[in-house]
Amino acid sequence: MNPIILSSALALVAAALPLTAHAQSVPGWRTDFSKHTVPLDEIVSGGPPKDGIPPIDRPKFVSVDQADRWLKGREPVVLLEIEDQVRIYPIQILMWHEIVNDQVGQTPVSITFCPLCNTALAFDRRLDDTVLDFGTTGRLRHSDLVMYDRQTESWWQQASGEGIVGAYAGRMLTFVPAPLVSWSLAKGAHPDARVLSRDTGHSRNYGRNPYRHYDSQRSPIKQFFRGRSDGRLPAMERVVAFVQGDSSIAFPFSSLEKRRVANEDLNGIPVAVFWAEGTASALDDQEIAQGREVGATGVFDRRLDGETLTFEAAESGLFKDRQTN
Repeated sequence: MNPIILSSALALVAAALPLTAHAQSVPGWRTDFSKHTVPLDEIVSGGPPKDGIPPIDRPKFVSVDQADRWLKGREPVVLLEIEDQVRIYPIQILMWHEIVNDQVGQTPVSITFCPLCNTALAFDRRLDDTVLDFGTTGRLRHSDLVMYDRQTESWWQQASGEGIVGAYAGRMLTFVPAPLVSWSLAKGAHPDARVLSRDTGHSRNYGRNPYRHYDSQRSPIKQFFRGRSDGRLPAMERVVAFVQGDSSIAFPFSSLEKRRVANEDLNGIPVAVFWAEGTASALDDQEIAQGREVGATGVFDRRLDGETLTFEAAESGLFKDRQTN
């Protein structure tokens, strides 16, 4: 269960109401449940009610030097760069809020994190002529955060950016590149970045992990997962996934850690996948900064100036292309 104390017994009852295949309405929601792209009974309660995990709607930011007083080098952060503006969103804050509605330059974005799936994803929150802002439903599908937009109260799958229930069922949000990397790497590459502040208007134990050992083999994953088990990888294996059109490919961290780099082609797009050590698991130790080593990845189009490059691991944690070294 997500670690939020519910304020009343009535809130708990509302959160636990099951969705049925023929649901037309649910108390407290103005969602059009007659429109859905997935079976409604796949969506289950995670415990908290609507916005019981409060999103951050008016984010405040501090300098890298200020954030360095409370962020440790191996802590995971989300790195976002738009229109020459760089912002950093620490997982120690996203852990407790899951969604930040922000605007970077002229682009309205939502930065999202689902602790149960370790998915940190950013979206452009413009759809047609509307700017959406998102909250948490308190529900899960395949153990993943189900968000909702406040404009139509349609429900969205965080891992895919797809509207799954309501007026926007079947619509897709646009992903914005936002790698999950260590604080040390982020601040070293972008010393002038702005960092999401702990001054959120909420009292939370930022820096603490309420899901201790969740990504270990002892995790109660099946509590929220109703899909078919796939034995090709352990349930809690970290992967980096790349989607191009109707094709997709996933690279397990356990494999990348050994080879450090992968050169692949997907639907005619040549990509390079890099893995580097130095990033802690946010879901392992009680203190996020003390989490076990899991590393971080980056996915890149490996075409440059009309040439397709092939990469290999180099010394000191770097990478080099074989064409020019």
